[in-house]
Amino acid sequence: MDIDILKEHIPADFNDASKVWIYQSSRLFFMSEAFQLEEMFEKFVASWKSHGAEVKGYANLFFGQFIVVMADETATGVSGCSTDSSVRMIKEIEQKFNVQMFDRQMLAFIIKEKTQLLPLSQLNYAVENKFIDGDTLYFNNTILTKKELLENWIIPVKNSWLGKRITSLQM
Repeated sequence: MDIDILKEHIPADFNDASKVWIYQSSRLFFMSEAFQLEEMFEKFVASWKSHGAEVKGYANLFFGQFIVVMADETATGVSGCSTDSSVRMIKEIEQKFNVQMFDRQMLAFIIKEKTQLLPLSQLNYAVENKFIDGDTLYFNNTILTKKELLENWIIPVKNSWLGKRITSLQM
Protein backbone atom coordinates (compact mmCIF):
# COMPACT_ATOMS: atom_id res chain seq x y z
CA MET A 1 0.00 0.00 0.00
CA ASP A 2 1.59 3.26 -1.13
CA ILE A 3 1.04 5.85 1.59
CA ASP A 4 2.93 8.50 -0.40
CA ILE A 5 0.02 8.56 -2.85
CA LEU A 6 -1.56 11.15 -0.57
CA LYS A 7 1.03 13.79 -1.33
CA GLU A 8 0.57 13.22 -5.06
CA HIS A 9 -3.20 13.69 -4.98
CA ILE A 10 -3.81 16.34 -2.32
CA PRO A 11 -3.87 19.78 -3.98
CA ALA A 12 -0.63 21.66 -3.27
CA ASP A 13 -2.40 25.02 -3.67
CA PHE A 14 -4.62 24.40 -0.62
CA ASN A 15 -3.54 26.04 2.64
CA ASP A 16 -2.13 23.69 5.32
CA ALA A 17 -4.98 24.80 7.61
CA SER A 18 -7.66 23.73 5.11
CA LYS A 19 -10.49 21.86 6.85
CA VAL A 20 -10.61 18.12 6.24
CA TRP A 21 -13.35 15.55 6.77
CA ILE A 22 -12.65 11.84 6.35
CA TYR A 23 -15.44 9.35 5.77
CA GLN A 24 -14.59 5.67 5.98
CA SER A 25 -16.69 3.25 3.99
CA SER A 26 -17.82 -0.07 5.45
CA ARG A 27 -16.33 -1.77 2.38
CA LEU A 28 -14.10 -1.13 -0.60
CA PHE A 29 -15.81 0.57 -3.52
CA PHE A 30 -15.82 -1.32 -6.81
CA MET A 31 -13.96 0.30 -9.72
CA SER A 32 -17.25 1.14 -11.47
CA GLU A 33 -18.45 2.83 -8.26
CA ALA A 34 -15.20 4.76 -7.93
CA PHE A 35 -15.79 6.27 -11.37
CA GLN A 36 -19.31 7.28 -10.34
CA LEU A 37 -17.92 8.78 -7.13
CA GLU A 38 -15.44 10.81 -9.14
CA GLU A 39 -18.31 12.37 -11.10
CA MET A 40 -20.25 13.06 -7.89
CA PHE A 41 -17.20 14.74 -6.33
CA GLU A 42 -16.63 16.92 -9.41
CA LYS A 43 -20.26 18.09 -9.41
CA PHE A 44 -20.24 18.69 -5.67
CA VAL A 45 -16.99 20.68 -5.65
CA ALA A 46 -18.08 22.74 -8.67
CA SER A 47 -21.29 23.80 -6.92
CA TRP A 48 -20.08 23.97 -3.27
CA LYS A 49 -21.01 27.33 -1.82
CA SER A 50 -20.98 29.08 1.54
CA HIS A 51 -23.41 31.99 1.86
CA GLY A 52 -23.44 32.32 -1.92
CA ALA A 53 -19.63 32.41 -2.27
CA GLU A 54 -17.79 29.54 -3.94
CA VAL A 55 -15.92 27.23 -1.60
CA LYS A 56 -12.45 26.21 -2.75
CA GLY A 57 -13.14 22.52 -2.30
CA TYR A 58 -11.72 19.12 -3.02
CA ALA A 59 -13.05 15.58 -2.67
CA ASN A 60 -11.46 12.27 -3.57
CA LEU A 61 -11.49 8.56 -2.82
CA PHE A 62 -8.34 7.10 -1.25
CA PHE A 63 -7.35 3.46 -0.93
CA GLY A 64 -10.74 2.53 -2.39
CA GLN A 65 -12.43 3.08 0.96
CA PHE A 66 -11.90 6.60 2.35
CA ILE A 67 -13.56 9.75 1.07
CA VAL A 68 -11.58 12.88 1.87
CA VAL A 69 -13.38 16.22 1.60
CA MET A 70 -11.36 19.41 1.97
CA ALA A 71 -12.19 23.12 2.05
CA ASP A 72 -9.56 25.85 1.84
CA GLU A 73 -11.00 28.59 4.02
CA THR A 74 -8.41 31.19 3.04
CA ALA A 75 -10.74 32.01 0.14
CA THR A 76 -14.19 31.43 1.71
CA GLY A 77 -15.06 30.28 5.21
CA VAL A 78 -17.16 27.14 5.44
CA SER A 79 -20.51 27.71 7.14
CA GLY A 80 -22.79 25.19 8.79
CA CYS A 81 -24.92 25.11 5.65
CA SER A 82 -21.96 24.30 3.41
CA THR A 83 -20.81 21.57 5.81
CA ASP A 84 -24.36 20.19 5.74
CA SER A 85 -24.24 20.03 1.95
CA SER A 86 -21.09 17.87 2.09
CA VAL A 87 -22.78 15.58 4.64
CA ARG A 88 -25.79 15.32 2.31
CA MET A 89 -23.46 14.17 -0.47
CA ILE A 90 -21.98 11.48 1.82
CA LYS A 91 -25.48 10.33 2.84
CA GLU A 92 -26.40 10.13 -0.85
CA ILE A 93 -23.31 7.94 -1.40
CA GLU A 94 -24.41 5.68 1.49
CA GLN A 95 -27.81 5.13 -0.11
CA LYS A 96 -26.63 4.84 -3.70
CA PHE A 97 -23.89 2.29 -2.98
CA ASN A 98 -25.37 0.61 0.11
CA VAL A 99 -22.40 1.41 2.37
CA GLN A 100 -22.02 2.91 5.82
CA MET A 101 -19.91 6.08 5.99
CA PHE A 102 -20.61 7.32 9.53
CA ASP A 103 -19.71 4.31 11.70
CA ARG A 104 -17.15 5.77 14.11
CA GLN A 105 -16.96 2.47 16.04
CA MET A 106 -15.21 0.80 13.09
CA LEU A 107 -11.43 1.25 13.08
CA ALA A 108 -9.18 0.82 10.03
CA PHE A 109 -5.66 -0.58 10.06
CA ILE A 110 -3.11 -1.62 7.45
CA ILE A 111 -2.41 -5.31 8.01
CA LYS A 112 -0.43 -7.32 5.47
CA GLU A 113 -0.54 -4.41 2.99
CA LYS A 114 -4.35 -4.25 3.06
CA THR A 115 -6.89 -2.09 4.82
CA GLN A 116 -8.61 -4.14 7.50
CA LEU A 117 -11.62 -2.93 9.48
CA LEU A 118 -12.05 -3.83 13.13
CA PRO A 119 -14.92 -2.92 15.45
CA LEU A 120 -13.69 -0.94 18.45
CA SER A 121 -15.31 -3.61 20.65
CA GLN A 122 -12.86 -6.17 19.21
CA LEU A 123 -9.71 -4.10 19.84
CA ASN A 124 -8.71 -5.90 23.05
CA TYR A 125 -9.10 -9.29 21.37
CA ALA A 126 -7.00 -8.17 18.37
CA VAL A 127 -4.21 -6.90 20.63
CA GLU A 128 -4.24 -9.93 22.95
CA ASN A 129 -4.00 -12.23 19.92
CA LYS A 130 -1.24 -10.11 18.35
CA PHE A 131 -3.19 -9.13 15.23
CA ILE A 132 -2.47 -5.50 16.15
CA ASP A 133 0.37 -3.94 18.11
CA GLY A 134 1.76 -0.47 18.68
CA ASP A 135 3.53 -0.45 15.30
CA THR A 136 0.48 -1.44 13.26
CA LEU A 137 -0.50 1.41 10.92
CA TYR A 138 -3.81 3.01 11.81
CA PHE A 139 -6.08 5.36 9.83
CA ASN A 140 -6.54 8.27 12.23
CA ASN A 141 -9.81 9.64 10.81
CA THR A 142 -10.02 12.25 13.59
CA ILE A 143 -7.64 14.64 11.82
CA LEU A 144 -9.00 18.09 10.95
CA THR A 145 -6.57 19.87 8.58
CA LYS A 146 -4.63 19.30 5.37
CA LYS A 147 -1.34 19.41 7.32
CA GLU A 148 -2.61 16.70 9.70
CA LEU A 149 -3.87 14.67 6.73
CA LEU A 150 -0.41 14.64 5.17
CA GLU A 151 1.48 14.05 8.42
CA ASN A 152 -0.84 12.18 10.82
CA TRP A 153 -3.58 10.36 8.96
CA ILE A 154 -1.82 7.01 8.64
CA ILE A 155 0.26 6.52 11.76
CA PRO A 156 1.45 3.74 14.05
CA VAL A 157 -1.22 2.85 16.62
CA LYS A 158 1.17 3.85 19.44
CA ASN A 159 1.11 7.46 18.13
CA SER A 160 -2.70 7.64 18.05
CA TRP A 161 -5.45 8.00 20.64
CA LEU A 162 -5.58 4.18 20.68
CA GLY A 163 -1.98 4.03 21.89
CA LYS A 164 -2.81 4.31 25.59
CA ARG A 165 -5.38 1.52 25.33
CA ILE A 166 -2.95 -0.79 23.57
CA THR A 167 -0.02 -0.02 25.91
CA SER A 168 -2.15 -0.89 28.94
CA LEU A 169 -3.19 -4.16 27.29
CA GLN A 170 0.39 -5.17 26.52
CA MET A 171 1.70 -4.64 30.07
